[in-house]
Amino acid sequence: MKFKAAIFYSAIGAAIFLFASVNDRAQQLPVGHATDFTSNQYFEPPNGQQVKMRLSGAEALPLPGGSLDVRQLRVETFSLDGKAEVIVRAPQCNYSPFDGMANSAGHMELQTGDGKVHVEGDGFLWRQTSSSLTISNHVHTLIDMPGATMIGS
Repeated sequence: MKFKAAIFYSAIGAAIFLFASVNDRAQQLPVGHATDFTSNQYFEPPNGQQVKMRLSGAEALPLPGGSLDVRQLRVETFSLDGKAEVIVRAPQCNYSPFDGMANSAGHMELQTGDGKVHVEGDGFLWRQTSSSLTISNHVHTLIDMPGATMIGS
């Protein structure tokens, strides 16, 4: 059970890192309406050619106060060897780069690059200042551990 908790918290930690990376990059998104956009963040030199994080979406609309309404959000983080670490998807997300907050009443999915941990739920709030991610409703976690036996019911 401790092993499962460690994997789960590692996935959540990766999501928090992921949204922190989104904060750094989303400030550089266009101020106006954007469609079918992709934005890459790269590792520091000497690995400056390797993609560290990719943020993409079908549409981003400016909201009052400098926030963005992002549709079909997809964020991917990568290791130095190019392997996917975490993938986050949300049909809709309001993102405020100035407050460092992202939220949605809609669905969110987080998956590790190897597909062994999958977390999803409805309604989320991420706060950069406290490095916290809250998924509020219908939270489901699936951890694929070959050979593991579930104890209890």
